Amino acid sequence: MPTQNTYILAIESSCDDTACAILENDSVLSNVVASQKIHEQYGGVVPELASRAHQSNIIPVVDEALKQAKIDKSQLSAIAFTKGPGLMGSLLVGTSFAKSLALSLNIPLLDVHHMHGHILAHFIDDGQEKPDYPFLALTISGGHTQIVQVNSSSDLIVLGTTQDDAVGEAFDKSGKILGLGYPAGPQIDRLAQLGNPRKFDFPVPKAPGLNYSFSGFKTAVLYFLQRETKKNQDFVKENLEDICASIQYTLIKILFKKLEKAVAQTGIKQVAIGGGVSANSGIRKHLKSMESKGWKTFIPPFEYTTDNAAMIGIAGYFKFLENDFAGLDTTASPRIHM
Repeated sequence: MPTQNTYILAIESSCDDTACAILENDSVLSNVVASQKIHEQYGGVVPELASRAHQSNIIPVVDEALKQAKIDKSQLSAIAFTKGPGLMGSLLVGTSFAKSLALSLNIPLLDVHHMHGHILAHFIDDGQEKPDYPFLALTISGGHTQIVQVNSSSDLIVLGTTQDDAVGEAFDKSGKILGLGYPAGPQIDRLAQLGNPRKFDFPVPKAPGLNYSFSGFKTAVLYFLQRETKKNQDFVKENLEDICASIQYTLIKILFKKLEKAVAQTGIKQVAIGGGVSANSGIRKHLKSMESKGWKTFIPPFEYTTDNAAMIGIAGYFKFLENDFAGLDTTASPRIHM
């Protein structure tokens, strides 16, 4: 452990949120996020627009993070940034800025895997209990769905992953079919709380081992709605809450069927969730209910679920302690493996 305080400036720019955080050791001093509303009119993230917005946002966001933390650049110990995975143009903005800042300050550079950040966010010192190693992590977002065995901050093994779409995409695409705005996941969650989750049956796709598949689920929702609206043009309007509840119920069933299997196979009963979809109230409630089966569960605070730089900072802090620095020749990697 360091004998003096370590100050990490972390940058996250993997998709459509420009974020910067300042950490003092494992404590967050500031966590600033600039979201991009422009994508809502297109029903999804437009990569070129995202990268342009990052270029406009990154300097004001970094400046605000330093001000809120009451830290001067000269006090920084290292710069952490998201290397990947993500959108190439968006990653390039964060990567280039981080490399330039580290070079100008003559301090180390820390390249962080985006999904490591979602998992290690549980170790931010915010008063909540932290998991012990080893534990299982279910990472769920618009681009990822994975079951990961976490043996240490640097030893993470993917036990299962999606073979096609991510669960967040299943939420958003189902919502788009229903005529909901983007992102549709939070809207489905809100409406689901008012509906009957067993009103309509949707299939549970089959995938080998601990892997997932969601592309067939989206197709099933599409065909179901096409069939029902032929009979009744007002079917969606009249049944929206029940449809959303049934969609959410089935997606939760898909997630936890494999997660329970992973617990049984590994014998590890400490289970954490992370990623944007971990903000879903149904998923949080279901995970908590698994404590009746002997699980010990860990749910991140809402500010650390969606993309943010604090999670990149804590992952960078662990790399700093291990002297695992990146060279200035490091590059963004949109499809980097765990």
